Amino acid sequence: MTFCLNPKCKNPQNHDSATRCSSCGSKLLLRNRYRPIKILGQGGFGITYLAVDEDRLGTRCVIKQLLPKLEGNSDRQQASLDKAVQLFNQEALRLCELGEHPQIPTLLAYFEEESRLYLVQEYIEGQNLWQEMEEKGAFSEEQIRQILQQLLPVLKFIHDHHIIHRDITPVNILRRQRDGLLMLIDFGIAKELTRTSLNQTGTKIGTQGYAPLEQLRSGQVYPASDIYSLGVTCINLLTNVRPERLYDPLKGWVWREHLAKRGGKVSERLGQILDKMIKDMVSERYQSAEEVLKELNASPVASAPPLPPPPPLLLTSPLTASATRSRSNPIGITPVPPRKPLSPPLIPTSKPQTRGWRCVHTLKGHSSIITSAAVSNNGLLLVSGSLDKMVKIWNLNTGELLRSLAGHADAVNSVAITPDGQTVVSCGDDGSIKLWSVSSSTLLASIPGHLRDVNAVTISRDGQILASGSEDRTVKIWELKAISNSQEIYPKRILSGRAGMVKCLAISPDGSLLASGGLDKNIYIWNLVNGELIDTISGHLNSVNALAFSPDGKLLASGSKDKIIKLWNIANALQIRPFASLERELIGHSDMINSLAFLAQGSILVSGSSDKTVKLWHLETGKLVGTIAGHLGAVNAVTVSPDGKTIVSGSWDKTLKVWRWFS
Repeated sequence: MTFCLNPKCKNPQNHDSATRCSSCGSKLLLRNRYRPIKILGQGGFGITYLAVDEDRLGTRCVIKQLLPKLEGNSDRQQASLDKAVQLFNQEALRLCELGEHPQIPTLLAYFEEESRLYLVQEYIEGQNLWQEMEEKGAFSEEQIRQILQQLLPVLKFIHDHHIIHRDITPVNILRRQRDGLLMLIDFGIAKELTRTSLNQTGTKIGTQGYAPLEQLRSGQVYPASDIYSLGVTCINLLTNVRPERLYDPLKGWVWREHLAKRGGKVSERLGQILDKMIKDMVSERYQSAEEVLKELNASPVASAPPLPPPPPLLLTSPLTASATRSRSNPIGITPVPPRKPLSPPLIPTSKPQTRGWRCVHTLKGHSSIITSAAVSNNGLLLVSGSLDKMVKIWNLNTGELLRSLAGHADAVNSVAITPDGQTVVSCGDDGSIKLWSVSSSTLLASIPGHLRDVNAVTISRDGQILASGSEDRTVKIWELKAISNSQEIYPKRILSGRAGMVKCLAISPDGSLLASGGLDKNIYIWNLVNGELIDTISGHLNSVNALAFSPDGKLLASGSKDKIIKLWNIANALQIRPFASLERELIGHSDMINSLAFLAQGSILVSGSSDKTVKLWHLETGKLVGTIAGHLGAVNAVTVSPDGKTIVSGSWDKTLKVWRWFS
C-alpha cells in the first residue's frame, strides 16, 4: 500500500509500486525516495506516516506532515498556522542540534515540498509506556527504577544541550522492541534554554497533569520542569491512575493513597525521591538529572544495575606526565592514567605545567551546527562550513574572522581548500558544489553536479582533482583547472553503481586512489586514474562517516556510526587484489565517529565523535594517548595543521576550537 500525501485526495490508497496517485495524480514518492505505506496517527498539527526509504534499501522511517487544523476567523487561523509552523520548525531544529543519541530518534530529513512541510525520522518499533500500562497494569518499583536509570541520562544529555523537552509523558516514552531500550520522542514543543528565557514568559504549552505549574501558568521552563514531568509520569505508571486524580487541591499529592488502595508498595527512599521530583516550587525540586541519579544510586534498594562511570571530561595530555588547570587554560588539562579510576581535577600549583594540548581560541561566528573544517597547506587559514548555509574563513593564528561566504541555498556539508590556498570548495544540501576565491570572496563557479544533497568534497594533494560524493549514490571526479576555465562544466568521471548514499571521501597522498564510504557500511577503493573499482571493504556494523589516508599512503582509517575506528593496510593497493587487510581496531569513543585526520608525522590519528570529545591514537600500538574535551555538543569535524602542532575541532555547539600543543 502507498498513501497519497495530498490532503485533498479523496482516495489516497494506491498499490505498492505506484509512483502517481490513481485518484488525484499527485506524486507518491516524497523527494523521490520516501514512500508512505501506513498512517500511524493524526492530530491537531498533522499526520504521521510509516514509510520506507527506497534509497536506503527499503529502511523504515517516519514521515511527519504538517497539516494544522485551523479554526476561527482569518486572523486567528493565520496565528494558529504561524504557531504550528514554529513548533514544527522547532522540532526539526532541536532534533538536529541533539545530533544522534541512542535514545532519541534520529532526524533524517526536514524540507518543504509542494508548499507542505515534512520531517523524516528514524522509525522505532515498539510500544509507549502508556500502552504497556493499559495492557499489563501498574508498574512495579523495580520497573520505575529502571525507567529512571534509563531516562535521567537522556535528560542530562538534552539539558546539557540547553534544551528542555516540556512534554514528558508515558505516551512520549517508547520502549524499543528489539532491545527494550527506552526512547524519548516528540520534541515538537521542546524549548531552547537561554538566559533570557529564564526571565521571560513563554508559550503555555504541555500536557495537562504532567506539566508543572510554572510551565502552564507562564510558559517558563527549567531542567527541573522536565524532572517534574518525569516524576509525574512515574507515579502515573506506578499507580495506574491519571495524574489529575493523584493531586488534591487541599491535600496536595495523594499518589501514596491510590497506591495503597491497589495493594501496591514502594520503598520509603524511592517515595522520597519521587516526592522531591514533583514539588510545586521549582526551588524545592532536584535542579538537575544528575542530582536525581546520585540519590537513586545511593538508595539501599537497587533494582536496576548502576550506571557506568562517566567518561573523562578533561584533556588526557599525550606524552606528558603532569598538567594543571589554570587561568590561561579554562578548559583544563589533567592526566588520566590508564586502567585507574578517574581522579578529581588537580588543584593549581604555584608552578603550573603547560605541556600538552590547550585551547587557544574558541571561534564563534556560525549561527548553527559546524559540519566541516579544513586548514590551508601554509597553516595560516581555517575554513569552516555550517548548517547556517555559510562558509567562513578564519585566521588560524589569531582566530580572527576574515571572510563570510554566502551563496548556498541550504546547509553546507563539507569544505576543502586547494593546496595553493587560493580557492575554497564547498558543497551542501542544495545539491551544488561551489568554488570561491579566498582573496576576493567572490564565487568563481557553482556546479549543479548532483541530483541530491552533496555530502563530501576532497581535493588531491597536487590540486588537480576534485572529488564529490552525494546522496544520489555517485562519486564524481572533476578537473579543477577545467572548472576554472570553462562555462560548461562536466565531470571527468562518474563512479556509481553502488548501494547507499556517499557520506565521506578521501584521496591518497600520491593521487592514485580514492576511498568512499556511506550508509551501506562498506568502503569502496577506486583507481583514481581510470575509475576502476579495485576493492570493496566490509567490516563496519553501521554507516561509514569518515575516511583518512595516512601521510605515507600505507594506511586507510575509517570511522563509523558503530563507534569504532578501523585501520586498513593498503600498501599494495594496485598490485594485490583484494588488497586491504585490517591492521587494528581503535575502540574508546562512546558514540559515533564523525571525522578523522592524521597528524603530519603520521604516527598519531585524531578522531572527533558525537561523545563530544577529540581523541588521539598511537598507530603502532593502537593505544589511546590523548582525549581533548571542551565542546558542549558532538564533535563533527577535526582537521590539523601541516606542522602537526594545531588541531581544530568543529561542533554541534556552533563553535570551532583551536587546540595547540605546548611543550
